[in-house]
Amino acid sequence: MFSILGQRAKDLCDRRQGMSRRDVLRVGGSGMFGLTLGSMLKMQAQAEETKITGGPGWGKAKSVVLIYLQGGPSHLDLWDPKPDAPDNVKSIFQPIATKLPGVNFTEILPKLAQINDKFTMIRSLGYTPNGLFNHTAAIYQMMTGYTTDKVSASGQLEPPSPKDFPNFGSNIIRLKPPTEPMLPFVMLPRPLQESNVVGKGGTAGFLGKAYDPYTLYPAGDDLDMTIMDKIKVDDLQLRPEVFSVRLERRARLRDTINASMKSIDAAVKDYNLDSYYDQALRLIVSGRAREAFNLSSEAPEMRARYGRTTFGQSLLLARRLVEAGTRVVEVVWPKVANSDNHSWDHHAGLPDRMKKQSGPMLDNGLSAFLSDLDERGMLNDTLVLCVGEFGRSPNRGVSTSGNSNTADGRDHWPYCYTCVMAGAGVKRGVVYGKSDKTASSQLENPVHPIELLASIYHSFGIHPETIVYNHLNQPRELVKAQAVTSLFA
Repeated sequence: MFSILGQRAKDLCDRRQGMSRRDVLRVGGSGMFGLTLGSMLKMQAQAEETKITGGPGWGKAKSVVLIYLQGGPSHLDLWDPKPDAPDNVKSIFQPIATKLPGVNFTEILPKLAQINDKFTMIRSLGYTPNGLFNHTAAIYQMMTGYTTDKVSASGQLEPPSPKDFPNFGSNIIRLKPPTEPMLPFVMLPRPLQESNVVGKGGTAGFLGKAYDPYTLYPAGDDLDMTIMDKIKVDDLQLRPEVFSVRLERRARLRDTINASMKSIDAAVKDYNLDSYYDQALRLIVSGRAREAFNLSSEAPEMRARYGRTTFGQSLLLARRLVEAGTRVVEVVWPKVANSDNHSWDHHAGLPDRMKKQSGPMLDNGLSAFLSDLDERGMLNDTLVLCVGEFGRSPNRGVSTSGNSNTADGRDHWPYCYTCVMAGAGVKRGVVYGKSDKTASSQLENPVHPIELLASIYHSFGIHPETIVYNHLNQPRELVKAQAVTSLFA
C-alpha cells in the first residue's frame, strides 16, 4: 500500500479544486487512472522512503482470523455482566474476577478470564438495525459492511447473489494476495446460515467467483464433535466454474514454459493440471499446505487444550492454516444461527445451553487459540476478532424481534454488545468503550460493526474507503467507515 500526501477531500465539482490525496487513495486497486505498474511501484517506494503510514496498527496484519459466533451470544451472560442490574436483567451466572483489576466476566468463561490481558474487549459495539433485525441481515452487514432492503416479513433475505457486496475476506485477498503457495481464504466448519438462507454474506459477490472462499464443511451432524477428525484437503470445495479465471491464467503460463521446456509436464504431473476442474486443489496445495490439514500431527495435549469439539478443532486448524500462509480464515460457529442445542440463539433454555454447551466450547477454544498464537509469536501479525451479529436483550423473556422467548431466554439485541479483538498491534489488556448499567446501550466510545471492518482493512494497510466496482460498474467503497485507530497501540 502506498500513501499520497495532500489535503483531505474537497468538492470536486468546483473546478478550482484539484484532486486530493484521499481521492487518489480511494481508487485503490481499481485502475489508478491508467498508472503503469512501474509508476505505482515508484510511488510506493517513495512513500516507504518518507515512512508514510496510516497511523497505529496500519499494515501490521499479515493474516486475519474471524471467529464468528453466529446466533448472537448474550454479552450479559459472558463478558459484560451487570450484577447490580434488576433481577430480570442481570445474568443468572455469577460474576468472576479476571486478570484485569475491576473487570469481571461470568463464571461461564473461567479460562478467558485469566488471559484477558492478551486482548482488547469492546463493550460498546452496536447499531440501529435497518428493518427487522434478523440473523441473516445482521450477518450480511457484519461480513460485507453493507445492509440490504430485501427483508421479508419473516425476516429472511434472498439467497446469495452475484450482486451481493463481497465478504471482507474476498476484498483482502484481492488487494493483498498471499505470497505463499497456499489457500488464500478458507471458511470452516460450516456456512453462514439462518434457516434455509445459506451463505449470505459469505461470498465474493460482484468481485466474481475467483475470490470466493475455499470452504471446508465436513460431512456429519452439527452435534457430532468428531467431524474435524475426518477432514482432508479434498473436502475443500468451490464450484467448478470458480476456477476458470485461475485456470486460464495458469494455462497461459504453462504453455509458455512448455514451449521451451517440455519437461514441465513431468515436473507438475502430481498436480493433475489437466483435471483441475475435478481436483481443484492439486495445483495450489503444496505438501506444506496439505500437512496443515493433518490435525493428527498435533500432540494429543494440544488438541485437548483446544477442546475435542468441532469449534475447538476448527480453531486449531485455523492456527495451522495461518502458519502455512493462509491470509484469511473465518471460523463460523458450528451451528445454524437460529437453532437449538449449542447455538447462541438463546430464546429459550439459556441457563443450561450456555453453561453446559456453548459456553465451555467458547472458553476452551478461544483461550487456547489466543494463548497458542501468543506463545508462537503469531499474535504479532495475526489479527483475531471474536464477535457475533448482535447481542441478546437485557430483559429476559421479552420479545424484541417478533420471536417468542421463555422466561429464561433473551431475544435479539443489536444496540449494544461485545467483541474481542487481539493481535497485529491491537492493545492488550484493555476494555474499550462502556455500556450503560443494563448493557442495553452504548455509553462511551460507541463502535459500529462496519467500523470493525474498517479496522481490519486498516490493519492490512488497505484504506477502508478504497473504491471497488460493483456488477453495474458503479464505484463503491470497501466500507463507508473509518478505522478505530485507538484500538491499536
